[in-house]
Amino acid sequence: MKRREFIATGVAALSASTARPVRAQPAAAPAPAQGPVKPANRAEATAIIAQARKIVTPNGVQRLEKVRIGGIEQWVSIRGVDRRNPVLLHIHGGPGYVSIPMSWWFSRDWEEYFTVVQWDQRAAGKTYLLTDPAVILPTLTRERFVADAEEMAAWVRRELGKDKIFVQGHSWGSFLGLELARRHPAWLHAYIGVGQVTDLPESERRGWHFAVQAARHQGNAEAVRELESIAPYGTPGQTIPIKDVYIQRKWIGFYGGVMAYRQNNDADSDLSELSPDYTDEEIRRIWEGNHFATPYLLPKLLSIDVGAIRKLDVPLILLEGRHDLNVNSAVCAEWFARVKAPEKQLVWFEHSAHMPMTEEPGKYFLSLVRYARPIAERTGDIAS
Repeated sequence: MKRREFIATGVAALSASTARPVRAQPAAAPAPAQGPVKPANRAEATAIIAQARKIVTPNGVQRLEKVRIGGIEQWVSIRGVDRRNPVLLHIHGGPGYVSIPMSWWFSRDWEEYFTVVQWDQRAAGKTYLLTDPAVILPTLTRERFVADAEEMAAWVRRELGKDKIFVQGHSWGSFLGLELARRHPAWLHAYIGVGQVTDLPESERRGWHFAVQAARHQGNAEAVRELESIAPYGTPGQTIPIKDVYIQRKWIGFYGGVMAYRQNNDADSDLSELSPDYTDEEIRRIWEGNHFATPYLLPKLLSIDVGAIRKLDVPLILLEGRHDLNVNSAVCAEWFARVKAPEKQLVWFEHSAHMPMTEEPGKYFLSLVRYARPIAERTGDIAS
């Protein structure tokens, strides 16, 4: 301390000690404690999430737009912190179970290592609201959805200037993704399957047996009665009525076959309520496309059996929930053991069922970085 500062400090202290005492004044009452400031409405809550996940890096990309695919406009999201990163095209499940409105939760980390592209398929989410359902109805065919996936992949490659991309398919989207891998191997770094569709008739039968055994073990008379009312379920060569599918799905979900250790998948679907990518009106109508398309598409889709595919010309990565009974992961693992590919990897998520990206998001992200990204790195498709 400088001498001048020392003297000034001493004088101040002396003055304080010799001054006439002043009568103490009553302390003011403390201000009432303020609770945490909470968002007053959905708009304020989604604005917080939007700000937190905003792409601000100089070479980043953040787009949400309509693109004409398959003769109609379809909503597409493109997000990543560096457009030089490899592209990951994610194909959602369903039919009609969109992923864009949940992605604020599960894919933000992906965007640091990949440019992530998602889209709401025809008759799904925001896309459903763009076109008269009467126009869409005749197009609800397996072939049209495969063609849409082909058009989307081709558009993404052109738009983002990439010769090869990763394609990741979830559930119903895994059928479309596998078709892309089979038909256009030159377009892909690798194919990534999640809740991978293989022999769906066998998957359906095993799912029913799981649910009825769990119900009997628990003594759940209601579940046993409903499940036995649809027996024999999944008879080979016969289409499963949609009402029977709903009963089977209800009890598979109740016994943790859709989200492990839970009785439903609300923990995933409720994430959409806070999506900054959907307006209030779009959220209010988010599942209209799902309700519209499922009765037409799902019974036919449950006849899919890709078990005859024994060889792929691209690397294969499967990310499977150990408890998945919605699309039976054991059936998938049996197919994986038979199929040949330039390289292949099966990753088990021990605490997940059909939604590992939501149930174990950390492990899911690490799996993409560990098993997928190095394939692109070997080709030089990487941010330096």
